[in-house]
Amino acid sequence: MTVRVRGTLVAATALALTAALAAPAIAAQPAANTGPAGRSGAHDATRRAIEAAVADGVPGVTVTARDRRGGWSATAGVGDLRTGEPRSPRDHYRVGSITKTFVATVLLQLEAQGRLSLDDTVDRWLPGLVRGNGHDGRAITVRQLLNHTSGVFSYGDDRAFQETYMLKDGFLKHRYDRNTPQDLIAIAMSHPPRFAPGTSWSYSNTNYALAALVIEKVTGHPYGTEIHRRVIAPLGLKGTQVPGTRPTLPEPSSRAYSKLAKTTTGPTYDVTELNPALAFGSGDIVSTSADLGRFYSALLQGRLLPPAQLKEMKTTVPETTIPDVQYGLGLGDVTLSCGVHVWGHSGDIHGSSSMAVTTADGRHTLAVNFNGDWSGDTMAVVDAEFCGE
Repeated sequence: MTVRVRGTLVAATALALTAALAAPAIAAQPAANTGPAGRSGAHDATRRAIEAAVADGVPGVTVTARDRRGGWSATAGVGDLRTGEPRSPRDHYRVGSITKTFVATVLLQLEAQGRLSLDDTVDRWLPGLVRGNGHDGRAITVRQLLNHTSGVFSYGDDRAFQETYMLKDGFLKHRYDRNTPQDLIAIAMSHPPRFAPGTSWSYSNTNYALAALVIEKVTGHPYGTEIHRRVIAPLGLKGTQVPGTRPTLPEPSSRAYSKLAKTTTGPTYDVTELNPALAFGSGDIVSTSADLGRFYSALLQGRLLPPAQLKEMKTTVPETTIPDVQYGLGLGDVTLSCGVHVWGHSGDIHGSSSMAVTTADGRHTLAVNFNGDWSGDTMAVVDAEFCGE
């Protein structure tokens, strides 16, 4: 069974865009790797796992790991189905809900500075925005946004939203739409909440659209500016950005592919370009595998948050839909098949499925990306890295 901290806009379908492309069949290609192996057989299980993902139908995979032996990267499959060009260890890709860890980190930094409290109500910072059909921002705290115990309906679960932005006919027409976060929140407010605040757990992208708006209200700056100033620049994450409305990916990058359907069969579409504002605050960041490993290592080693705030981030509640996963504040605690615990997040968005994790000491990291969203299991790659022989 797949163990995954749910990604952005996953629903039953994959997101997508650009002109339709009938994909040729692709055979599994041997993994290319760079970096020191450290000992005979090091990372062999991880290498086999990414080759298995390609054999299962994923167009291409890129993975980077770092442990006491040093850094190691590998790729399998292709980055472009038209040309057969391979994936690169340096690929930029949309990280989906891994964005949530960045957002939570900035809010916890603001708490450490005394500029807000996680127990502030949402209404204190965004008065009147969370209202309708039983939603009430006066009864929801910032902490409940971050750990998904708010009960706020996820806009990605709205049927009209899915038809417009997830399925082929709608998304190919609307891929460049300029939705505001207020538009996304209004969609959520048209539905009743999942439950009363604090009484259960349900993953909601609306929570993080709201959390990003809280950052903007507290600081007076775009949330992407604060992430760059507080996280990206200090860590030297040169491949990471909050792209705003920019529809293209920086180079180097691979193409991203989706079925744009509720099934995993049928034509394959190139979905590389889109307006990332569709996932404002919940899934819009672009990064690289090396940068993601550096980010999670620094986070768990206490380089981004004081001890009190890191403890808060790691205080978890059960993820009610997936065994062996606990969810903190934008950070998941996953128990692997061998009993090892890793901390991180997964992320799924148009043509991109990713996962980035680290051990609690920040010394062993892994980040992996598939450039297709209908098959494969990123968690299998993680398990192979930390539990394989």
